Amino acid sequence: MALRAAPRRARWLASALLAPGAARAAPLAARLPVPPPPPGHLPALPALPAARFASGGPQGPEGEGARRRVVVVRITNPLAWLRTRFYYLLIRLYFDPEFSIEEFTRGAKQAFSLVSQLLSQRKLDLLEGLVSAEVLQMLKEKISSLSENHRDALAADMDAIMYTTEGDVRIYYDDDGRKFVSILMRFWYLNGADLSDEVPGETKVFQIVFGDESTKEKRHLLIANYEFQREFTEGAKPDWTITRIEHPKLLE
Repeated sequence: MALRAAPRRARWLASALLAPGAARAAPLAARLPVPPPPPGHLPALPALPAARFASGGPQGPEGEGARRRVVVVRITNPLAWLRTRFYYLLIRLYFDPEFSIEEFTRGAKQAFSLVSQLLSQRKLDLLEGLVSAEVLQMLKEKISSLSENHRDALAADMDAIMYTTEGDVRIYYDDDGRKFVSILMRFWYLNGADLSDEVPGETKVFQIVFGDESTKEKRHLLIANYEFQREFTEGAKPDWTITRIEHPKLLE
């Protein structure tokens, strides 16, 4: 299990995902390297769960060019919601009494934004210690074969992340008795990469158009899945590692 901490680069992930209270988000932001924005825009996504998309903002001549807001409303399965809350209770009872899914989600969003931009810029050497060795090897094999547009589509700025939710939560032991927790996070983000109306595999893409016909800006609403894992065996370092990265129909 790739759970070793890497100096400086890996510790920000643990700082933000574990620390309770608002004060814990600050150390993460302070430690994150700020990569230059990718030269292009961002890409497209597979079918989403039941959701509604709307844009808001000033209308008419004076409102043209003003920033628009996209609202994503997702219908959550109540049984899945109860199941994840039960797992969070178990984590607090048996692993980390200060665990907070709200703080974890904030840290996971920052981690996703940083890692996705490093992927887009092919700076894979900076991912060492943030992602598992297996995932890093997979990324090295796949990134080089991506088109420039698809690489641009991987990047997600923090203010372009429209919606975040938890997926599967797992608590398990390996054959040596080591204890692990993994949490799958799903992110929906806007991207303006130059993609066709359909990405490979004939998966439909949601498109949001801002402005009128003469000034319209078309952006795609994309999805990404990132899994975070931490070992809770006594004596293990309190670091979360990304053990799964999926950008459906873009990075496969």
